[in-house]
Amino acid sequence: MADNATPKKPDANGAAEGQQPAQVKMQILGQFIRDMSFENIVSQKGITGDITPDVSVQVSLDAKKRPDDHQFEVISKYNITAKNKAGDATLFVMELEYGGIFHIENVPQDQMHPFLMIECPRMLFPFARRIVHDVIRDGGFPPLNLDNIDWMNLYRQNLAQQAEAAKNATVS
Repeated sequence: MADNATPKKPDANGAAEGQQPAQVKMQILGQFIRDMSFENIVSQKGITGDITPDVSVQVSLDAKKRPDDHQFEVISKYNITAKNKAGDATLFVMELEYGGIFHIENVPQDQMHPFLMIECPRMLFPFARRIVHDVIRDGGFPPLNLDNIDWMNLYRQNLAQQAEAAKNATVS
């Protein structure tokens, strides 16, 4: 007997109605330090007296499509500055750009940007945290254990900032 059922239309994920969408595939193809610097101001300038560090950490992200199919590069940037609470003298400055190359399949196009800016940095973070820890310790300071980062919240904050900047640009 021939099946006379009408063919099912694919949905936005490429799966026919009633079928499960294809499972997301993500593989880290490589990780690398794109740029890193550590400046030990204490040893350069010879700061004396009580030193009580006040550490500031700023994080930013960048992602781009690579020429190969399904490959993306994600860079997380960490700017870490420690200042002395007494006197506000800078103790050290560390900058790290840590990247990963990802092979990603079956993520809908409208969800790719949040996926790249949330899931990929989440996968890279433990390795970047270890580098920060070791470099600061090896620089003569107590090791810095970065707190976990809520990548989704950071993504939402960036979207809100971009929306506000766009709103201000159209008003001008």
